[in-house]
Amino acid sequence: MRRLAITGDDFGLSREVNRAIAEAYDHGVLTGASLMINEAAAAEAISLARARPALSVGLHLVVLDGRATLPRAAIPRLVGSGGRFPSGAFATGLRYQFSRETRRQLAREIRAQLERFAHTGLPLSHVDGHHHMHLHPFVLETLADLAGRFGIRSIRLPSEELGLALSLDLRNAATRTLWTLVFRLLRQHGEKRLRAAGIQFADRVYGLLATGRVRESYLLALIPRIRSEDVEIYCHPAAAPPAQPFLGPPDSGPLELAALVSERVRDAIARSGFVLARPAPTLRRSAR
Repeated sequence: MRRLAITGDDFGLSREVNRAIAEAYDHGVLTGASLMINEAAAAEAISLARARPALSVGLHLVVLDGRATLPRAAIPRLVGSGGRFPSGAFATGLRYQFSRETRRQLAREIRAQLERFAHTGLPLSHVDGHHHMHLHPFVLETLADLAGRFGIRSIRLPSEELGLALSLDLRNAATRTLWTLVFRLLRQHGEKRLRAAGIQFADRVYGLLATGRVRESYLLALIPRIRSEDVEIYCHPAAAPPAQPFLGPPDSGPLELAALVSERVRDAIARSGFVLARPAPTLRRSAR
């Protein structure tokens, strides 16, 4: 059986995102959502998830460009006066890697976000990260260490074929090639650590090389060409612009929502032999 999980990220970021995820689940092909536990519309997202018990909900861990759980006094090396993480991925990642005190505070914040998710009462389907910062070596190591305590069963490891992505869309080829190389290294590291911890991950995860462009035409071209058996596609639907202006054009969210409720997309999934599934694939064997 070929499994395809389709996940909506940034659940809880705004009412527009929440409405889109609810609609894409109720009337479309969405099977999971990744919750930003500290954002402005998180309470509404939790309520929507509780009303849809078959919707798989995971933690969209935020350690960059978002709100923290702990007060600034507890994590002064991580956040500014407004309690938000900075937006610069490179500089922030270096601090996380080389500052011992920063790492101690970061570990406390990661645990706090997992605790806050646990307090919702929602089953934790999976963990991924805002701007993929869960793949930072220290962050991933911390998640693996906490997996048993919080029931982390599945973590996203992006993996898609550059040649396939460029055949579908040649724009920004140089940038997407660089992303592929960087995330290939992060994936290799992640596979070893997650196998050792008994944590699940999909064979292929699509979305990185089509950020803001997971539209109907993209899905109709991509899905028949996927060769893997255990797949996740993640996206960023929104019911109205400009909910997520950092992802691309203002209409990207509504267009991604339209793709998720498209009957043509549903038919393509069925014709390709996929069964829509929760984002928790078959457990990989531990590395020998």
